[in-house]
Amino acid sequence: MYTVYILYSTKDRRLYVGCTRNLGERLRKHNSGRVISTRNRRPLELIHSENFPEKKDAFKRERFMKSLWSGRFKKKLIEKYLKSVQG
Repeated sequence: MYTVYILYSTKDRRLYVGCTRNLGERLRKHNSGRVISTRNRRPLELIHSENFPEKKDAFKRERFMKSLWSGRFKKKLIEKYLKSVQG
């Protein structure tokens, strides 16, 4: 099983999109500073994840989520997350 996930940086208020086979371990690496691309953006919150049985489908979805075409979807995710945190 592969997971495509989106993290929200509470420091710079930007998103990070990734793909992994072990989401729990990957999140620990992100928040402990062991992932170079997110090291200076901690703390990070998981705001979305999707599971895929096939690697090719997961990476196809990750590429889409990193593209400009997914901007509206990601904006809605941020708004939903911020509403849930603020009350």
